Amino acid sequence: MVTKTETTEIVTEPKLHEVSEPSFKRWLKHFFFMPATKRYFSKADQQAIALAVKQAEQGHVGEIQVVIEGHIPASQAYHQNTLHRARQLFAELGVWDTELNSGVLIYLNLCEKKVEIVIDRGIKNATEQAVWNEICLEIAKELSSGQYRLAIVNGVIKTGEILDLFYANKYTDSKNELENSPILLG
Repeated sequence: MVTKTETTEIVTEPKLHEVSEPSFKRWLKHFFFMPATKRYFSKADQQAIALAVKQAEQGHVGEIQVVIEGHIPASQAYHQNTLHRARQLFAELGVWDTELNSGVLIYLNLCEKKVEIVIDRGIKNATEQAVWNEICLEIAKELSSGQYRLAIVNGVIKTGEILDLFYANKYTDSKNELENSPILLG
């Protein structure tokens, strides 16, 4: 269960003067998009993704959270693109709040057909953006061929491999700080 505190509200409230990218076209697209997450991801798909997350997190303290969203809420779609939405969810869901700053959010927006990966500051210093861009491109390529489940599972596994390179043998305690199940929104 995700809880929202006053602090979270302050952190996640979009600062319009900093992140605003107004787009009426994007707003229309998201406003008229029909809810689709359950149409693309069945219960079996969700379980397969959760299992992939569990396996990808073994042997290190890195934490992976998958969020699949049909569309950005209409109240935010005018000002937010998918990257800003992913950053907002990264904060709201507490992915940034892992003990060793080892959180990774894999965000899929079905309306825009875009994938965003947001990484915590502990990982950002040890990896290059090109690695994460490559994972996003691979996921998007598989999504375009209609292999939604496989795309996310492979993206999670590749993310786990990157985390394993960074965190393997550095820390012995690897408790699970985030839910393994994907979060489906709209």
